[in-house]
Amino acid sequence: SVAQVPVAEGKSVQQTVELLTRKLELLGAEKQGTFCVDCETYHTAASTISSQGQTGKLMYVMHNSEYPLSRFALFENGPCLIADANFDTLMVKLKGFFQNAKANKIESRGTRYQYCDFLVKVGTVTMGPSARGISVEVEYCPCVIANDCWNLLMEFMQSFMGNHTPGIPSVFGTKHDSIYSPADTMVQYMELFNKIRKQQQVPVAGIR
Repeated sequence: SVAQVPVAEGKSVQQTVELLTRKLELLGAEKQGTFCVDCETYHTAASTISSQGQTGKLMYVMHNSEYPLSRFALFENGPCLIADANFDTLMVKLKGFFQNAKANKIESRGTRYQYCDFLVKVGTVTMGPSARGISVEVEYCPCVIANDCWNLLMEFMQSFMGNHTPGIPSVFGTKHDSIYSPADTMVQYMELFNKIRKQQQVPVAGIR
């Protein structure tokens, strides 16, 4: 489960992150290094749109430190392609078709915590130099069928997220009893990043 946690009243993003991590540490969670998930936005090149009469599409190329050898390419409401590290080089070669909206790069970076069979990542979401929000990713490691452990996951999240415990992610609805994959996590990060972008309403040249 990947969710956004609102900034506590009267606190900064960093102070809210510290409050969350302190709750985790009081539960007995132990630090297990750091993590980073980033997302670069590509839009269809203007020349392609005009020559083929197509509407512009956004593609998100994402990296996750948990899967260092993989690259994830996602379309909104579309498929998720999992490729190897050479995909970044390929995108440079495809600049005639897809252009990188550099001002729109967004990432979540923070600390990984292990608590029994749970892996928790509390991250600060940044765009450019400024912090825009907080993400919390929680994974129940022994289980690969999302629906089988959702209640357990929710109960654990309530222990340190309280009222901000998220509902069941939309991606779970399509999975039912099938195996959960890293792509499902990336779809949730893409949705979270887009939600934060819209909250900030940052204009991006050539996209909107």
